Amino acid sequence: MADNAGDPDAECRISDGDYVVLKRGDVFKAVQIQKKSKVVFEKQWFHLDNAIGELYGTTFEIAPGGTLQPRKPKHTESTTEAKEAGMDNRHIVDDGKSQKLTREDIETLKEQGLKGQEIVQQLIDNSTTFRDKTEFAQEKYIKKKKKKYESNITVLKPSARILALMYHGREPGKICHLRYDTLAQMLTLGNIHAGSKIIVFETCAGLVLGSVMERMGGYGSVIQMYPGGGPTRAGMESFGFPSHFHDTLHDFPLCKVNALLAGTLDLECKETEASETNGSSEKLSGPAEQPLIGAQGDTEEGNSEPQSMEVSTDPAESTEKEEREKRKELRAQEKKIKMEEKRRRLAAAAALLEGRNADGLVIASRFHPCPVLLELLKFVAPSRPFVVYCQYREALIECYTKLREQGGAISLRLTDSWLRHYQVLPNRTHPVLLMSGGGGYLLSGITVAADVSKPGAPQRPEEPAAKRMKLNKTDSSCTSSS
Repeated sequence: MADNAGDPDAECRISDGDYVVLKRGDVFKAVQIQKKSKVVFEKQWFHLDNAIGELYGTTFEIAPGGTLQPRKPKHTESTTEAKEAGMDNRHIVDDGKSQKLTREDIETLKEQGLKGQEIVQQLIDNSTTFRDKTEFAQEKYIKKKKKKYESNITVLKPSARILALMYHGREPGKICHLRYDTLAQMLTLGNIHAGSKIIVFETCAGLVLGSVMERMGGYGSVIQMYPGGGPTRAGMESFGFPSHFHDTLHDFPLCKVNALLAGTLDLECKETEASETNGSSEKLSGPAEQPLIGAQGDTEEGNSEPQSMEVSTDPAESTEKEEREKRKELRAQEKKIKMEEKRRRLAAAAALLEGRNADGLVIASRFHPCPVLLELLKFVAPSRPFVVYCQYREALIECYTKLREQGGAISLRLTDSWLRHYQVLPNRTHPVLLMSGGGGYLLSGITVAADVSKPGAPQRPEEPAAKRMKLNKTDSSCTSSS
């Protein structure tokens, strides 16, 4: 950053070690920029060395040898534009004989160094039915051949939308089939903004966690609740956040939530357990070796020569034994440092949760959300939003019913999202034929403080409503006669 202080576009340029997203057509892939490292994408390999220093969003051509060359902007594409077009395609027969170039001829053109656009032009010139196709059919043919023979790669800066598109297109099961429009609704309903304290529980490879951190901009605090042995953050690391973003991130195991709520959380348990296990393993390993030596000695009592050979020590073996002991001590010290760091992070996350004043709760998990939601809502302050994502509606219906029964939440809404892409072209604007079947379901609401009366305060009975006084008919008649 200090070297590029005078460059106003320094943050928009690709640097060594940055995380980027490669795009080719509708296919994405997240990689890290490393010099002299081979990247395989869409059955092609290349190096990203030449991309360093270029602006994000630059399109590159893959040259022979796997090097990238920035593609020059072309204002006119008259080489591939059709000059003649037919009225309709009724007389065109797809018999496979309309193309004069064979597979061997196309491979020869590639070996000669022709670029993809030049190969597409050769295919157009050697097609006997291209001139008879309609203008729309010609454009469709050119687009199809460009996709096949042109090797263009666009380098993009990672964002929540791009990474959500990448995961949903390549591995939707890893993110619980979470679509990018549903993710945007989660960030909006959860009121994610800078300076807030957000609790996140997700099993979407870190995509939801990274999206929350991106929206917060490095200000505030994010507490990730994780199941199992440790948090999963592959998707979050693909964002390539700077170091100060990671300072706002905390993690807390889900298995210790009940202990934290009950006030019985022991932060020293992990370290003591680790030391006890190390001590017990040393105790177990000590006696296990002694009988082995004794047994060898008992079996070899009658032979004095093997005993003398055992007593004699080799200097190479002694040095190797010392090195093994040193490596063992280093590993033990590193493990102790890691345990201390883990205990410190656990204490910091517990201190944030003990206040029970979180500004929001976001849940997107493959587990049943009802028990997790009911426990984590206790850490959220009143009048704060929460949002739960699930791929199936029935689980959220159960959450909705439980919250209505026990109270503590208002404005409960159970919604599903619907998304359809449109093709917008001159005289050809229409919905795309293929669309996503469903983007999951969202349960959102706002927490409220429960009205809990003090146990020692006397309860005041409700006063009955005032009644109207009725006049007797006899009294009214007496007053009138008098």
